[in-house]
Amino acid sequence: MAATRQSNTALRGSDGRLMWLGPARVFYAGLLGATSHRSLGGHGIYVSPTGMPLRMRVAGGAWHSGELLVVPVSVSHQVATEHPQVLSLLLESESIDPARLPPYLQQCGPVEAPAFAQRVRDGHAQLLALARAEGPPSFPDFDELFFGAPLAQPALDTRIREVIDRINADPAAPSPADECAAAVGLSFSRFLHLFKQQTGITFRAFRAWKRARSLLYHVDQPASLTDIALDTGYPDSTHFSHSIRQVYGLRPSDILAGSRRLAVHR
Repeated sequence: MAATRQSNTALRGSDGRLMWLGPARVFYAGLLGATSHRSLGGHGIYVSPTGMPLRMRVAGGAWHSGELLVVPVSVSHQVATEHPQVLSLLLESESIDPARLPPYLQQCGPVEAPAFAQRVRDGHAQLLALARAEGPPSFPDFDELFFGAPLAQPALDTRIREVIDRINADPAAPSPADECAAAVGLSFSRFLHLFKQQTGITFRAFRAWKRARSLLYHVDQPASLTDIALDTGYPDSTHFSHSIRQVYGLRPSDILAGSRRLAVHR
């Protein structure tokens, strides 16, 4: 209960900044920062909190703008905005069937879906109202809030699902590909091919993403960068900083600095 009260207090002073973390979904309302190119291991959605255009370029290409940006798994991109904050949703690759997403979420770049963009803004306002109320916040179902219905899940091979569950349970563990393949009775080459076919991301990128994603659970913790690096499975601060910058386009220190007024709800 004490942790809940602290979370509510943080939300009251957060100027609308919050992050809602789950095993398969993330909602973030906060600072974007001056990002370089990033490559997320989940399906990314960016929404302008005010309706002012966001700007995005893919793989160093031309800049394009819109109030709603969509980025598929592992696509290198850069996002910028005149407004300091951004709303974003992240859908884990193993939790969705890309072919059964709403049509406007099957694209890459700015898309025209004003009703959905407004739904995300309304969802943010609803989460803030719930979190600021007295007592433990009772957040709604994520997909119902933002999409109006549960998103379709993929029909994953049980062997691939077993490996995914293993990595999700402990992203900091080594989990080498050959050991994972042997554990589910597949040859090394067959395992790598099947994993990419099933998830849309290579095994190596998936494992690196899950480790980098676990940083999000530490952004409100009073730990040093070295401690966070070790807790999330990196051998040292240098590897930690390099990997995080590749994924998020920001240094770990910048991510933590930008999260000081961020209320995190798990």
